[in-house]
Amino acid sequence: QVQLVESGGGLVQPGGSLTLSCAASGNIFRLIAMGWYRQTPGNERELVAVTNSGQATNYADSVKGRFTISRLNAMNTVYLQMNNLEPEDTAVYYCNARGYSDYVTTFDSWGQGTQVTVSS
Repeated sequence: QVQLVESGGGLVQPGGSLTLSCAASGNIFRLIAMGWYRQTPGNERELVAVTNSGQATNYADSVKGRFTISRLNAMNTVYLQMNNLEPEDTAVYYCNARGYSDYVTTFDSWGQGTQVTVSS
């Protein structure tokens, strides 16, 4: 079992900043990728940003230039620095981690979600 604990959500005014963090723990042999997704009511969960073990990153077009994902490998922790936030960024943000629990067993785990609200 792999558990993800998220923190850092909240209410912020347009143009403001927030940093989300996510720590993975449990039966982790090797992490392949960690990332952030978001979901609004009535819509599917969408990718925000992801980083792999080699620190390569991928971002949704809507957040490029405003959000930065970073990973602290030694601590199995991933961060999402969100700048210049817009009302359209309002969503529940979920952390995801994929990897191996041993040489053959894979995992694909999700956090409980943290609410980000951008409003004046």
